[in-house]
Amino acid sequence: MDLHYLTVILLGIVEGLTEFLPVSSTGHLILASELLGYDAATWAMFNVVIQLGAIMAVVVLYWRTFWAVAMGLLRREAVSWRFLRNLVVAFIPAAIIGLALHDYVEILLGAPKVVAWALIVGGVAILAIERMVKTDRFHGIADIPMTRVIGIGLVQCLAMIPGVSRSGATIMGALTLGVERRTAAEFSFFLAIPTMLGATTLELLKKGDRITSAAVGWDSIALGFVVSFVVAVAVIKIFVGLVSRHGFAPFAWYRIVAGAGALIWLTLR
Repeated sequence: MDLHYLTVILLGIVEGLTEFLPVSSTGHLILASELLGYDAATWAMFNVVIQLGAIMAVVVLYWRTFWAVAMGLLRREAVSWRFLRNLVVAFIPAAIIGLALHDYVEILLGAPKVVAWALIVGGVAILAIERMVKTDRFHGIADIPMTRVIGIGLVQCLAMIPGVSRSGATIMGALTLGVERRTAAEFSFFLAIPTMLGATTLELLKKGDRITSAAVGWDSIALGFVVSFVVAVAVIKIFVGLVSRHGFAPFAWYRIVAGAGALIWLTLR
């Protein structure tokens, strides 16, 4: 197989594996570009757009939830409106801050050492939060109070630093605010939909005209989309059961080891 398509498949696998785990998909894609030696700028659009494949996995796996909410909205059920309200409110901080700091975030995307340090610090933070959090007052997305939802939305913005992890930030933020583990994970999944759609739309508006002329064309993007979708479906199914039984500590230790390894390699190469 052509080396180009092997890279496409590998990056699709990395995206699908890491988008919903608290280990930072963007950070792993940045480190992959350093490890494999390809031009990260050429693949930047590809890396953003294939996230939609992972997002589609959420839609497919949770279609019953979305259908129930849609029907509840039509019947004006309070629980469905609270579910929608919480997703929208949690998304707003990322939309505002993301637009305001977009250029600065793009600069950080070219800093692999930032990713390595963020992986390490984030791993330590997860271990600390796991030890501190003892309460789980809220067991449904619609049951999370507005003030806690705003807090989760603000914490999600930390993920604009590559290596922090959007899912990790939202899940840990939710746990510290009293949300039960499974609900925190699923809220992170659902919140990824407007957040990633917004990020992809912004990239397409800014750089979409470059896709067809770049080395990474629509055929590669389509392949990466499919690969990330298939892998993400498997990851989501495994992840929810895993955190319910073992918590988030395994991912914290992985972050610390991976970040330390990356930092050593980036320093010595």
